[in-house]
Amino acid sequence: MGNLSDIGVIKSVLQRHGFTFSKALGQNFIVNPSVCPRIAEEGGAREGVGVLEVGAGIGVLTAELAKRADKVVCVELDTRLLPVLDETLADYDNIKIINGDILKVDLHKILEEEFGDMPVIVCANLPYYITSPVIMRLLESRLNIESVTVMVQKEAAVRLCADVGSRDSGAVTVAVNFYSEAQKLFDVSRGSFMPAPNVDSAVIRLDIRKEVPVEVTDEKFFFAMVRSAFSQRRKTASNGISSGLGMPKQTVIEAIENAGLPSTVRAESLTMEELGMLCEELYKLR
Repeated sequence: MGNLSDIGVIKSVLQRHGFTFSKALGQNFIVNPSVCPRIAEEGGAREGVGVLEVGAGIGVLTAELAKRADKVVCVELDTRLLPVLDETLADYDNIKIINGDILKVDLHKILEEEFGDMPVIVCANLPYYITSPVIMRLLESRLNIESVTVMVQKEAAVRLCADVGSRDSGAVTVAVNFYSEAQKLFDVSRGSFMPAPNVDSAVIRLDIRKEVPVEVTDEKFFFAMVRSAFSQRRKTASNGISSGLGMPKQTVIEAIENAGLPSTVRAESLTMEELGMLCEELYKLR
């Protein structure tokens, strides 16, 4: 197959298959030839490793992953792309495309059946509108994977990779940091895509933790507390937690003070350790 980063080649292939871009699916295909090789390299694609890809587009990243890894399995939602991928990826015998929704398929079953005991990494150029749901599905599923390397909106990358307790942190920052260690790898300009989006992107990598950074009695309660605490960013944590968890505000303030924190503390200033302590105090008083 010709150069899949060449706009002329892309247009020719897509026209041949009668394919048009779907705004609803947030489709923006990578045309900058330097981006996908770098994602594959810095994402950890290598000999002896399997790769789970989320969304193939026309197969530019898929091909780069297949050149380096032992096997690539891609979950692609858009049935219209299947014949396109049959053509663009015809030179590779270590790629399998699964037509399905990454938010609904049985990921544990896919990993077990397709990769066995092989180390697995995840790579994806994610549509902006499903960035957080996909990342959280991958992390919360507690999959046997090494890392998740994804291209996301640049603004989202800042929040996902922020330090817990910093100004840029939010509920998703806490969740990502609970399961992984996040780092931004590099920026990608909007002109690297066809069609070009209205914002720039960034590639981030989430290295899965072997142990969680804080031990809490009830993880479900912990994340409910975190979401509540950040739900009213301009107010104190006690307001959001009281409203979100349906607990009397005075009870929440008591828990905050029992954790050694000022009653007026805001959620974004809390470290992971402080959130863990607060969770345990709230759990006692719930």
